Amino acid sequence: MQSVIDEFRPFFKENNIEIIIPAVKERLEEADLLNLIEDIDGVICGDDRFTAKVFHKAKKLKVLAKWGTGVDSIDKVEAQKLGISVFNTPNAFTDPVADSVLAYILSFSRKVPWSTVAMRQGEWRKKPCISLKECVLGVIGVGNIGTAVIKRALSFGMKILGNDVKKIRPFGVEMVSKLNLLKKSDYISINCDLNPTSFHLIGEKEFALMKPTACIINTARGPIIEEKSLISALRQKKIAGAGLDVFEDEPLSKNSPLRKMDNCLLAPHNANSSPAAWAYVHQNTLNNLLKGLKSGRKA
Repeated sequence: MQSVIDEFRPFFKENNIEIIIPAVKERLEEADLLNLIEDIDGVICGDDRFTAKVFHKAKKLKVLAKWGTGVDSIDKVEAQKLGISVFNTPNAFTDPVADSVLAYILSFSRKVPWSTVAMRQGEWRKKPCISLKECVLGVIGVGNIGTAVIKRALSFGMKILGNDVKKIRPFGVEMVSKLNLLKKSDYISINCDLNPTSFHLIGEKEFALMKPTACIINTARGPIIEEKSLISALRQKKIAGAGLDVFEDEPLSKNSPLRKMDNCLLAPHNANSSPAAWAYVHQNTLNNLLKGLKSGRKA
């Protein structure tokens, strides 16, 4: 939102809100926030680290308006104890993220990136590909985004396996255990939230269960996959590939082995990119900010 903040200065002026725009590359860590937060009444945040320590220094803070959906970087329990409202925009990026998942699947199945590189290097070599109708997709996390991924995959004729902590039976999906999903899927899409039960949900044991021809796709949160185990699985060809929009530490280190692996497709946490979705989130986040400022701190 910072890059287009001038569009919204009239909103802040009209509502008598003084804005402070800190320098930030990807997110503000706890130490950064401790130096900023003391006199702040409301925050529009991304994935900034709002810990209990930050909240206890934020004596005037009334509201956190999260730009987007995921609130795993916010200590929601501590915020509630202190009467600080936390808002987000649910279901904001369902379509662009689901599109991104299918883009990764199609890239792997039809070998588009690798064929392009080979052609540019002067080769004329036909790479073996596969139709999605011949493939099984496993979706871990059958919420809004997982369901949107499933709808798209069904249109390609894929067989769908689902796994979720909730007991649900979506149309066209065979709900199975995580173990069966990992064993049987050609593509695995991670679409669950990051929480204590999903941290490092996929690690060495899980990669050992997967087909050597399988590809894993993560557009959810980086820490759901144990990155060291993923790197090892890719190096040892325990799995065929990975499509990653998110990483355990962001930005991804320039020295990360993932950057040099030709069986790994990478993006800079950009699966939510969509002008329409962003415009909606901008406006809803401002509305949430104003709502929280007007209601005040509840403690």
